[in-house]
Amino acid sequence: MNSFDLLVALKNKGYLKTTRDPLWWPRSGSFWVLVGAILTQQTKWEKVEKSIENLESIEIDSLEKLSSLDIERLSSAIQPSGFYNTKAKNLSLLSKTILESFGSFEAFCENVDREWLLSQKGIGEESADSILCYACKQEAMVVDAYTARLLAGFGYNFESYGALQEWMVEGIVSNETKVNQLYGKEITPSELYARFHGKIVEFCKENSRGKMVQVESLGL
Repeated sequence: MNSFDLLVALKNKGYLKTTRDPLWWPRSGSFWVLVGAILTQQTKWEKVEKSIENLESIEIDSLEKLSSLDIERLSSAIQPSGFYNTKAKNLSLLSKTILESFGSFEAFCENVDREWLLSQKGIGEESADSILCYACKQEAMVVDAYTARLLAGFGYNFESYGALQEWMVEGIVSNETKVNQLYGKEITPSELYARFHGKIVEFCKENSRGKMVQVESLGL
């Protein structure tokens, strides 16, 4: 089995079943992905959504407004996400640094790279790839605990984030023609990686028992 086989199985099962954003992550291409990528660390997405609602209720609707928000008000707004003091500091610093380094969110999306993101406080590999993939719509395959647990169900275990990501990307890149045939059109790597990750998360949420993912229904 390779990652293309997994993609085919998930697509044939009807994932993504969700009616959310076409790229799966809510409000992809917006600064809200930056917010979500930090707030979702060590917490459930439902709590992140509550935090985002709180931010919107105090009229935060741009990176500029976020960067100028008082740190105590920011901490209070994102409290549902947990670790709110640390996350508030990291989010505030990131928004300020982006504007200082790139001038705007749009310029950031066009010019940022993974190395720059990983040099920022509070951003690890998964957060960096989430921002690149879903905010900037760059070619980045996000892998996470769901991905690792799904593949563990097939007997595949990886020593690092990088090794898991490499395995996921290799199966897609080596089957580029088949991928386009699967979708009936030419699909960009950025869109494919975004939706592939979304399929994995949605499948795991529906088919998990504790830390085990029930993989039998995929027929692989």
